[in-house]
Amino acid sequence: MRPRRPGFFEHYEELIGTWTRRLRNRAQAEDLAHDTFVRVLESDSAAVQQPRAYLHQTARNIAVDGYRREDRRGALESQDIDHTESSSGDPEHYMHAIQLADSIERALSELPINCRKIFVWQKIEGLTQAEIAERLGLSKNMVEKYMIRTLRHLRDRLDGLQS
Repeated sequence: MRPRRPGFFEHYEELIGTWTRRLRNRAQAEDLAHDTFVRVLESDSAAVQQPRAYLHQTARNIAVDGYRREDRRGALESQDIDHTESSSGDPEHYMHAIQLADSIERALSELPINCRKIFVWQKIEGLTQAEIAERLGLSKNMVEKYMIRTLRHLRDRLDGLQS
């Protein structure tokens, strides 16, 4: 009898959602989630205490490995071109961006659901305050107050991360 894997599959949609936002590409996020589950199922993961954290860390590791492979491939293809290192090609910069995204995600999770919705809808999906107010049945003034609260909270939580 095969040991039961700790609740990994219940986090599948969340994993895809998180990586769709980070990669800005659902197909890539689905590929990453697939690779993550393959790696988890092939590993000795029966003793994992926190399946959600384990999945997200595995996905992060796979994404970083893929980024490094792409970065090396791009460097080999452009060997003849004189180029300087840009921060976007720097693995340290990439890891800082991932850590910042994780910190934002944690800080947002500390807020009420309306604050999170308004932030995501306005900053990520590009909705106007009027559109958000209509969706939530609130006044534009309340939407603005929620956004201000969210931005203050993020600023307070992320102040220590600035380099």
